[in-house]
Amino acid sequence: QVPLVESGGGLVQAGGSLRLSCAASVGPFDDYAMGWFRQVPKNEREAVAAISRTGEWTYYAESVRGRFNVSRDNAKNTLYLQMNNLKPEDTAVYYCAGHWTQGLGITWTREKYGVWGQGTQVTVSL
Repeated sequence: QVPLVESGGGLVQAGGSLRLSCAASVGPFDDYAMGWFRQVPKNEREAVAAISRTGEWTYYAESVRGRFNVSRDNAKNTLYLQMNNLKPEDTAVYYCAGHWTQGLGITWTREKYGVWGQGTQVTVSL
């Protein structure tokens, strides 16, 4: 059983929107701080957005701040990433990840995430 499964990627024109979802089978889901990462070939996987266990705290990479919104529904074991005003440089494979923690804040460090999805491709055309 795959612990995290992303969906919602696709091809969109610049300026458009997409909503990614991440269904979690790890649990309890609210024991995990969650994050979204993205990666393009030959580059390191970079953090895009993070959210605390309760959803109270969020944090964004500067490149997406004001355009992306991360949220979670702990009752549905699902993480979301709403992406608006997409740009060609947002093109990447997007991954959701989980960090089991007893802390109440966000997790930004990639190495702390122990559970990963398989990724979903987002392509933004001009």
